[in-house]
Amino acid sequence: MLDSQYDYILVVVSFIVAILASYTALNMAGRVSTSSQGSSWVWLSGGGVAMGIGIWAMHFIGMLAMNMSMNMRYEPILTALSMAIAIGASLFALWLVSAPHLHLRRLIPGAIVMGLGIAAMHYTGMAALQVSPAIIWNLHWVALSLAIALVASFAALWLTFHLRHDAAQVALMRFGAAILMGIAIAGMHYTGMMAAQIPPQHAMGHNGFNNNWLAVLVGMMAFSVLGITLLVSMFDARLQARTSLLATSLAAANRELARLALHDTLTRLPNRVLLEDRLEQAINKAKREGSFFALMFMDLDGFKTVNDAWGHDVGDKLLVAVTDRLTQKLTGQYTLARIGGDEFVLLAEVSAPDEAATLASSLVRVIDKPFTIDPYDVMVTLSVGIALYPHDGKNERELMFNADAAMYHTKHMGRNGYHFFQPSMNTLAQTQLQLLNDLWMALERQEFRLVYQPKFKAPAGPVIGFEALLRWHHPYQGVLTPDVFLPLAEKTGLIVPLGNWVVDEACRQLGEWRKMGLLDWSVAVNLSTLQFEQSTLVETIMEALKKHGVPPQKLILEVTETTAMSNPDESVRVLTELTDAGVQASIDDFGTGYSSLLYLKRLPACELKIDRAFVRELSREGEDATIVSAIVALARTLNLKVVAEGVETEEQQKFLTELGCNTLQGYLLGKPVSAESITSYGNKLPPPETLS
Repeated sequence: MLDSQYDYILVVVSFIVAILASYTALNMAGRVSTSSQGSSWVWLSGGGVAMGIGIWAMHFIGMLAMNMSMNMRYEPILTALSMAIAIGASLFALWLVSAPHLHLRRLIPGAIVMGLGIAAMHYTGMAALQVSPAIIWNLHWVALSLAIALVASFAALWLTFHLRHDAAQVALMRFGAAILMGIAIAGMHYTGMMAAQIPPQHAMGHNGFNNNWLAVLVGMMAFSVLGITLLVSMFDARLQARTSLLATSLAAANRELARLALHDTLTRLPNRVLLEDRLEQAINKAKREGSFFALMFMDLDGFKTVNDAWGHDVGDKLLVAVTDRLTQKLTGQYTLARIGGDEFVLLAEVSAPDEAATLASSLVRVIDKPFTIDPYDVMVTLSVGIALYPHDGKNERELMFNADAAMYHTKHMGRNGYHFFQPSMNTLAQTQLQLLNDLWMALERQEFRLVYQPKFKAPAGPVIGFEALLRWHHPYQGVLTPDVFLPLAEKTGLIVPLGNWVVDEACRQLGEWRKMGLLDWSVAVNLSTLQFEQSTLVETIMEALKKHGVPPQKLILEVTETTAMSNPDESVRVLTELTDAGVQASIDDFGTGYSSLLYLKRLPACELKIDRAFVRELSREGEDATIVSAIVALARTLNLKVVAEGVETEEQQKFLTELGCNTLQGYLLGKPVSAESITSYGNKLPPPETLS
């Protein structure tokens, strides 16, 4: 037999190639299992080819590591066949571990097929060696090499399956597993080499691959394929990680947006939109199961006093504290929502009316205890109205209004308690419900009109402008004033499109007067709290002015003191944006709400409007006179004009003029009239008594 020694550098290279091939297989398995159906086949094919070439290259590098006393050559067809067998076995292995589950009845046959495939690749490659006489095989070593191949294949498949998912700890384990798998593959090869006994050569083929040329070919092929495959795999893994991170961030952002859209920003409770959805689900469930539930409308008694006395910051903290107390008493299936201001609605599954009564009573009691809002001890109570489905309403709108009616009945009966909706309340509730239904159609049917109350330069003229006041010409109830329908419009959100219509109509009428040459007049329009909070307010107003050719400075927007102070920073921003465009701002009902002089100084208003409540009882010696005098002095300090509304007597007219009010408005000077009545006089505006 020929003596052979090993080139230890090539032996080390063969081990490295085996480890690299193993790591490639582990990496490809991860790509296959986490990719889509189409791309997984690409990774399966590419990974199988790369792994097969790696194992085949390791085999021939190991053979080339033998330093024999002759120049060996290899038969081309068998050499190529051995590579095909290696690639086929690798493809089978990756396909096997890409399945969702790998049971023993699948793992053991797979390990046998793969082990026999690797052994077939090895011995086919050995058969490609052109020697004569043929190689003599030691069957004991052959059997041992087959056993190693089978055990190595079993371990390789098991490790590849369990380490195919990407994770920080898995990456380190994957590298260790690749070393073990590489040693097992190389061990099988060198055990097989021990089984081969090459006799002294009498003849050597001359048509096969040259030993040196094959060494270069195998080395270049192995490192190129495995290197490129690993680089692509690692790049794809990083890309997937970034994509996953982006998808996670986007999902978190979407969840936060959904939460903001469906929850109250202060208390984190569901808002009206989410409540309506939950209520619809509850109605559908009750219809299917023949069950019922309770809807409780809750309102805090004395909350406005807290806001006026200590400010909105304390009021906000109180609402959060109330929310905490209410939720502590709630169990089971329920939805507690805040639908605005100090109004809460509870949707709760109950088995009987008594259970609803017990729940309402516990909520009333838990609120009827002092709240410590540092540095104040605050007292409020809870008025609750209860409507039961289906007895008190078949749909969301009826239930809400009936529960609301029951809540107002509680307030009328002394507050700090609860009442179920009763048929005796039905007339009021149905009237309110019918009015709401009519209100939804009124804007479409063009039933709203504006009337205009003149504003006079003190003491008695001339007329310098008008305040636009809304009236509803109801088809059955006649002309309705805002105090009848605006609370309903605010509760339903209809106040926003209605308020936008008022702005547009007032600008249209002012544009008509300007075409008649009445260029000095201005029109004042009231903005509701909801309308003032809409994000498109500035765009809506500027579009109306442009549409009707009205200079911005001829439009005065009246914002109540309470509205302006509900979110002072945002109020300053919105009013500043409007006044920068030329629109004038007026603080309406001044003196009736809670104001911070710091924010009042920052508000870009041109005038203060004294509430009629101070004017109504005005006398030279009373407290109202002191308050009005202080408001006028404050306005002068802030360089603001003063408008007094509700002037009904000559004494009030004279006294307000003496105090320094710039503009007067009231029934003494002129009542609200239609635009047609004003237009008919043209430039010759009639005297106050005619306008009345």
